[in-house]
Amino acid sequence: MPPLPDTVVRDRSRPSPPHGAGLAELALALGGFAIGTAEFAAMGVLPDVARDLSVTIPEAGHMISAYALGVVVGAPLITVLLARVPRRALLISLMVLYALGNGATALFHHYGLVVISRFVAGLPHGAYFGLAALAAASLVAPAQRAAAIGKVMLGLSVANVIGVPAATWLGQLLGWQACFAAVAVIALLTAAMIAWTVPPLPLPGGASPLTELGALKRPQVLLTLLAGAVGFGGIFSVYSYVAGTLTEVTGLAPAHIPWMLSLIGLGMIAGNIACGWLADRWLKGTMLGMYAFTVLVLLAFVPAAPHVIPMAVVLFCVGLGSSCTPAFQSRLMDVAGDAQALAAALNHSAFNIANASGAWLGGLAIAAGYGWVSTGWVGAILAVLGIIVLLITFRLDRAAA
Repeated sequence: MPPLPDTVVRDRSRPSPPHGAGLAELALALGGFAIGTAEFAAMGVLPDVARDLSVTIPEAGHMISAYALGVVVGAPLITVLLARVPRRALLISLMVLYALGNGATALFHHYGLVVISRFVAGLPHGAYFGLAALAAASLVAPAQRAAAIGKVMLGLSVANVIGVPAATWLGQLLGWQACFAAVAVIALLTAAMIAWTVPPLPLPGGASPLTELGALKRPQVLLTLLAGAVGFGGIFSVYSYVAGTLTEVTGLAPAHIPWMLSLIGLGMIAGNIACGWLADRWLKGTMLGMYAFTVLVLLAFVPAAPHVIPMAVVLFCVGLGSSCTPAFQSRLMDVAGDAQALAAALNHSAFNIANASGAWLGGLAIAAGYGWVSTGWVGAILAVLGIIVLLITFRLDRAAA
């Protein structure tokens, strides 16, 4: 008997979106757009927050740290405790929680309450991205899963190009609270779109908190997460201080910085599409290749920094190099076994650890007197360390085989 067409197999083995996989992916990506807009726009309105709440800018920066802490805590906690909740219902609930957290930020005018509200807003971040990636992958053939994950992550990339500048402008025009109020509205719209476009997603057999915690016993899961936490720290070492580098080294006026930063977002868009396509064909080669590319880009950052055009090219390439999420997510799906949800959520906790550690190490280099461009050297070293961890985990694969 000849094999059944993929369309027939799909009907029997995969959820069928009521309005097509494209609209379902768009709904999931809209959630990424809301999350990316709130996460990065907070940095743009930080001086306004400090002025309005009568605190210093470093004190206002604690709301960014509180958000990151919420991501790191919320990703495993929500995924494990709610392991038996149907995934579509959980995705909708996470977006409602995100709307409530950002709506609270918009309403509160007390420093302590704003910080707490940012922690609450960070709680659903990692769990949402992890579950959204699994949902997108479940709606397509296995050979297309990385591309589907890449489309979901496009929401985060587009946020850097459109959402963050628009939210920052809105915050400057109507007050910083308007920035977070707008994100709350987008999050509620996302919840409605997921309910409309995403089909019920069956839980894997035996789904439970203990099953999900089994991910932490798998060396390949832990090594993949470590590779992400270390290697992506290289990107954030440069990204965290790129505005200062552009003004102090490149010599750009502050008014031109948003346009230069948008090049990173454009690179992220191109990178998510390319990485998803490549990872479906050569997963391990894509992961190693993206990190090797990142090493070269971060080394090029050092001589390019004083020159506008080379710096623009490097920043676009920084965005390209930061778009390896579909490959890492697919790798975790391969090695996590029956603990898919926790592994996927921890992937975004690892990225936030990379964000914090990269910024910290880059700041140490600048404070030590090595200059703004020293972040490029720090970043390249971290990316090389990420490659080493990947080589170790791939070697374990061969040994197990």
